[in-house]
Amino acid sequence: MEERGNISIHTENIFPIIKKFLYSDHEIFLRELVSNAVDATQKIKRLSSIGEYTGDLGELKVTVAVDKDAKTITISDNGIGMTAEEIKKYINQIAFSGATEFVERYKESGDKDQIIGQFGLGFYSAFMVAERVEIVTKSYRDETEPAHWTCDGSTEFAIAPAHKETRGTNVILNVASDSEEFLEPVRIRTILDKYCKFLPVPVEFEGEIINNPNPIWTKQPSELKDEDYKEFYTELYPMSEPPLFWIHLNVDYPFNLTGILYFPKIKNEFELQRNKIQLYSRQVFITDEVKDVVPEFLMLLHGIIDSPDIPLNVSRSFLQADSSVKKINTYITKKVADKLAEIFKKDRTAFETNWDDISVFVKYGMLSDDKFYEKAKDFVLLQNTSGKYYTLEEYKTQVEANQKDKNEQLVLLYTTDADKQHAYVEAAENRGYDVLKLDTVIDSHFIGMLEQKLEKTTLKRVDSETIDKLIEKDEAKESVLSDTEKEDLKKVYEEAIDNKNMMVEVAPMSPDDAPLVITLPEFMRRMKDMSRAGGGGMMFMGDMPDTYNVTINANHPLNQRVLKAEEKGKLARQAFDLALLSQNMLSGAALTSFVKRSFDLMTKE
Repeated sequence: MEERGNISIHTENIFPIIKKFLYSDHEIFLRELVSNAVDATQKIKRLSSIGEYTGDLGELKVTVAVDKDAKTITISDNGIGMTAEEIKKYINQIAFSGATEFVERYKESGDKDQIIGQFGLGFYSAFMVAERVEIVTKSYRDETEPAHWTCDGSTEFAIAPAHKETRGTNVILNVASDSEEFLEPVRIRTILDKYCKFLPVPVEFEGEIINNPNPIWTKQPSELKDEDYKEFYTELYPMSEPPLFWIHLNVDYPFNLTGILYFPKIKNEFELQRNKIQLYSRQVFITDEVKDVVPEFLMLLHGIIDSPDIPLNVSRSFLQADSSVKKINTYITKKVADKLAEIFKKDRTAFETNWDDISVFVKYGMLSDDKFYEKAKDFVLLQNTSGKYYTLEEYKTQVEANQKDKNEQLVLLYTTDADKQHAYVEAAENRGYDVLKLDTVIDSHFIGMLEQKLEKTTLKRVDSETIDKLIEKDEAKESVLSDTEKEDLKKVYEEAIDNKNMMVEVAPMSPDDAPLVITLPEFMRRMKDMSRAGGGGMMFMGDMPDTYNVTINANHPLNQRVLKAEEKGKLARQAFDLALLSQNMLSGAALTSFVKRSFDLMTKE
């Protein structure tokens, strides 16, 4: 006999609210219903394992079927099933009074930041795409009758006896006219592949099992080989290069978390490829927006995180930052740092080989997280222009004897482009100084961090001063020119250069140094870098022209010749243009004039 009644939510507005506010994407309905079917299947398996169900389990699986002619989608399982009374309890009452609270609170605001589980509304996502939903179910309990539940999206329902011989549940969606896209098998397969790819129960669609019920993150690391991890990475990211290495996460206290995080090849490409870490809950895909669970700098990693302890909102698409999430965040940071330290200690050669690929990641982590910095400072590497790698402590020990200035400040010299700044690098190395390569997109920030963290240490780009001023010593150099001659030489160069952004000075340097050195002061370059990055309140600096220092070497024979030459200005301009040319700063009309002048000087006796 058919029974009719009302779903006890005390309002007729629940379904429009579900459709409009509960989910950000209608395709979620399939994930919810398949997940429910998986839960029912796992429950019968559990009951069998503890002896509460002694019947034949049969082939446990979930089946999804589409009938375009009938305009139905059916999700079937052979799980525990339900009696008519259980339908009334679990389906009709919608988590008892919880739905009333939900409706009253959210029918105006449309707030999506509440936990779906507390309202038990997952099943009702079916009404986002269906004009009528049917349940045909038979309980695993002996001597119970199968039941047929029907609801058309209003608060009215009907329950009648059903004809079903086997244990389990069929949920039949009679698809609404505005949702007929979901009757296309390709559309259904795409959704199943996205959300159900790793469900723990086989899911069948069009006669094919479409999921991997036992992904490797559910296994113990001792069961797996390197090839297993590599193959799984290829399964997740078919078009990517092989990963460098990986971390297998496996913890059950004080929270439950499993997963695998892979280190991809990054090199200097700092365009973060986000949405590469996928979040699962009991093998159900939730989201690839994991910024609350994973620290910002770890978004460079790829892989899977699976945790039932992460609270999710009603749409299961955004995370809420609570204490569990923060603990997981901290745990992942620690595991990553520990893994890098382990690789560094176990096989430093391999670590150095991979350094170009992971240096941006490590430096970004040090900048972003103080706890990560404390661990990473022992394995972050600095590379010099000879290609040799040092830890921070190793490098300080290497250069401190020769690169302390007169104030006992350790000066670390670096280049951002070893080819372009070759003359400056060579000048430094001729003095016995060592030069670091800091040429990645993140290094301008990394340099500032090192100066803050390392005591009595400063970093200077190798072309920011003349070699004597980069690391100032107590020893003063004598000039072969008198004060009057130095003034005359300065005037000659100022008139020849004729550029207010070139600040000319004459200084005694080694005769072996260049006759003229053009430098952009370190503070000026850093200010402009900050301005370009929109920081430090220096937005205006980005539009200002560079102001260079032009240092004339008083002790170089060429400048002694300039003072005695008939065409002083022409020779001075030639020396200046040569210096510009060495820095790739000569172009256009200035380059044309330089070439003509060079030929003129070469043809004169």
